[in-house]
Amino acid sequence: MFYHVKELQYHAKPEKPDPLYAKKLQEILGGQFGEISVALQYLFQGWSVRGDGKYKDLLMDTGAEELAHIEMLATMIARLLDGAPVGDLEKAAKDPIIGAILGGMNPQHAIVSGLGALPADSVGNRWTADYIIASGNLLADFRANLNAESQGRLQAVRLYEEATDSGVKDMLSWLIARDTMHQNQWVAAIYELESKENIVVPSTFPKELEKREVSYALFNLSRGNESATGRWANGQSIDGQGTFQYVEQPVPFAPEPKLTPAPPYIHNTLPSILKDGTNLMPPSKY
Repeated sequence: MFYHVKELQYHAKPEKPDPLYAKKLQEILGGQFGEISVALQYLFQGWSVRGDGKYKDLLMDTGAEELAHIEMLATMIARLLDGAPVGDLEKAAKDPIIGAILGGMNPQHAIVSGLGALPADSVGNRWTADYIIASGNLLADFRANLNAESQGRLQAVRLYEEATDSGVKDMLSWLIARDTMHQNQWVAAIYELESKENIVVPSTFPKELEKREVSYALFNLSRGNESATGRWANGQSIDGQGTFQYVEQPVPFAPEPKLTPAPPYIHNTLPSILKDGTNLMPPSKY
């Protein structure tokens, strides 16, 4: 069960309207790594946990907080759109500064959402549930969460660097700080699960069923051999279950595939034509 309180988690009030920046701010609201994505990702991960305990509580706590961040960003975007001159655009655009702002403004903020936030990114792509990951394996999911928070914080920092409005920067500073905490908490949870399960996901798959001869081999498949100097190419594997080996010149493990010709009713190019190595071409009527 959820309930809503009217107060915001943190301030979301700019010094002045800025429709162009409102468009940019849509990225961390409705983009791939925006607040809508992480809120629903954490909540669906939590709802999928088949049992109670601290991991489910952590997911639900954080998912609920991300809903608060959606509210903060939606409020900030609406306030950045306050007073946007969407009436007589031609008259307003005679001012070169206003014209530049209107030229970069998302027209859907006026046409579709009535000067409100949209469930979309900064170029208008609608948010999609394809962005979220909820697999039922907590170690895999927490690693996805760490990536999401890393990308989200990176984007918030870039937006902070672009911002000139002190109110916008103040709100972003809060969100950046919360992303710092969330990255730390997912790393802590990952370490804890790794200490219980080891690092390879899933840990429950029988080792004897995988081809152990290549479980810890790094294949050199690019020019040069700089990758041979990495920790991943030498010594004991990180999971402690094997030894890394560097394969300088990997060879194929299987012969060239030979596919059976398709039946005539498929009308593929005939095998006899595929095998013909001549370069004869009939005269073209074009």
